[in-house]
Amino acid sequence: MTSAALEILGLGLGILGWVGVILACGLPMWQVSAFIDVNIVVAQTIWEGLWMICVVQSTGQMQCKVHDSILALQPEVQTGRALTVIVALLGLVALMVTVVGAQCTNCIRPGKMKSRIVIAGGAIYILCGVLVLIPLCWFANIVISDFYDPTVPPSKKREMGAALYIGWAATALLLFGGCLICCCSCSQRDETSFPVKYSAPRRPTSNSEYDKKNYV
Repeated sequence: MTSAALEILGLGLGILGWVGVILACGLPMWQVSAFIDVNIVVAQTIWEGLWMICVVQSTGQMQCKVHDSILALQPEVQTGRALTVIVALLGLVALMVTVVGAQCTNCIRPGKMKSRIVIAGGAIYILCGVLVLIPLCWFANIVISDFYDPTVPPSKKREMGAALYIGWAATALLLFGGCLICCCSCSQRDETSFPVKYSAPRRPTSNSEYDKKNYV
């Protein structure tokens, strides 16, 4: 019963991480303009994401423009697009696989195959966490390198946006949820791999008949 509850907890964490990846993918705040000039009064703030660039005016108005050409994008943007979309699709596959093999469902008869299916679902969640970590760290490395590069003009310097932090939180949920699902399924399989059967000895009586106590 405890392993089933932990398995459901891992599935819930995986779903939250999957939703977080989709949210981070759609948000335009992967890079935001850095306020490092002497004049702190700025007229606009620039948000750069995987799919669009937004300019937020000081009055609160926001204008967004979708990237025109895919081939003209920078390599990190193209990689981020591809990996986040792949993770979104793999997260859906992991959800269906885990639900099919979960202890709380009856889609498959309990046994080794059911445990293996759940382990496969947890492994897919872990793979999703690793894949989405690549563009997040790539973007963070570029932002930090450009920020401390003296050759980059101040107007071109950027800071890490909220989408990166949401993506890192989603990565942690995916990894922890996937590991939790795999560990619970492995422990359940170990408990059910070697069933112990007990049988009462059948001893003949003096009348060449088996004692009726053995059948009670």
